[in-house]
Amino acid sequence: MSKTALVVDDSTSMRQMVAFTLGNAGFDVIEGVDGKDALEKSSGKALNLVVTDLNMPNMDGITLIKNLRAKPEFKFIPILMLTTESQDSKKQEGKSAGATGWIVKPFQPDQLLSVVSRVVR
Repeated sequence: MSKTALVVDDSTSMRQMVAFTLGNAGFDVIEGVDGKDALEKSSGKALNLVVTDLNMPNMDGITLIKNLRAKPEFKFIPILMLTTESQDSKKQEGKSAGATGWIVKPFQPDQLLSVVSRVVR
């Protein structure tokens, strides 16, 4: 059974790069252009992983995480922040919202897959 990942970023090229990396690792990928779009696309889906940017229009990554964590089916799903933000205060805000991990852009595909392999069962 293949695993499904939701990749959320307002940058098309970044979203495609993450989707390509995860796709090559055997994931089916659903793409969201912002938090609001991702929340709609996640509804009723059995996801194994969410990778989201922080700064996006309509709904940012922190708000998306809070909304997902409020749903019982997302209580234990790994959610990774993939963002240019690296301040400890932002990381703490993400952790408090329910982020599983934090990866700073630009990222190396191997680095992303290494983190994914540790959090996705």
